[in-house]
Amino acid sequence: MGAIITAKQIFKAYSDLQVLKGVDITIEESEIISIVGASGAGKTTLLQILGTLDKPDYKDETQLLINNTAINQLSDKDLAKFRNTNIGFIFQFHQLLPEFTALENVCIPAFINKTPKAEAEKRAKEILTYLGLSERIDHKPNSMSGGEQQRVAVARALINNPKIIFADEPSGNLDSESAEQLHQLFFKLREEFKQTFVIVTHNQELAAMADRKLTMVDGKIMS
Repeated sequence: MGAIITAKQIFKAYSDLQVLKGVDITIEESEIISIVGASGAGKTTLLQILGTLDKPDYKDETQLLINNTAINQLSDKDLAKFRNTNIGFIFQFHQLLPEFTALENVCIPAFINKTPKAEAEKRAKEILTYLGLSERIDHKPNSMSGGEQQRVAVARALINNPKIIFADEPSGNLDSESAEQLHQLFFKLREEFKQTFVIVTHNQELAAMADRKLTMVDGKIMS
C-alpha cells in the first residue's frame, strides 16, 4: 500500500479571494478520510482540485500526484479520460438525470468510457443489486426515495471501478436513517473493493468514523 494522492502546496484564488493557502495532504490507498470545517474554509474547493474538476494555481512548489500520475502534465482530453477511469463522485444532490431510469443513469460513465452496452448494463445491474436496488432498476428518480436516489448516485460513481471516490456532503440531503445506511455503505465498499474515500461533511458522526479526520481552517488543513 502506498500513497494514492500526494498534494503539496495547493493554492487557489478566485480574483482577490484566496481560498486555499498552501494545502499539503497525503492520502493512502484504501483510506477513508473526512474533511471538516466551517463554511468557507475551502473544503469543497480542495475536493474539486483533488478530484481534478478544478485546477490549482500552479506555483513552483505545487505538486498533485494521483495514482502515480502528475495531473498538471495531462492535456484536457487525457485528464477527462483519467478522471472517468480513476475517480468517482458523489454529491449532496444526487444529480441524476430525471428522464433516465436508475440503470441508464448508472451506465452513463461507462458509456463515456466506451464500454459496450451489454457489458455496462450487466455491471450496472450487479452494482444496483449489491446496493439493494434490484427492484428499482427500471424506475426513474422521481419514483424513488431520497436514500434510494443517493444509492443510485453511488452506483454511478462505482461503475468504472474507480480507485478513488470523492464525496461532497453525501448525506447532507438525507434523513438520519438513510444517512446512517449511506455511511455504513462507504465502509462496506472499502472492505469489498478497497476504494479510497475522501469525504467532505458537516456530519460529525460520519467524520468521526473515518480513518482520519482533517479539519480545514481558513484555507489550510490544521493538524
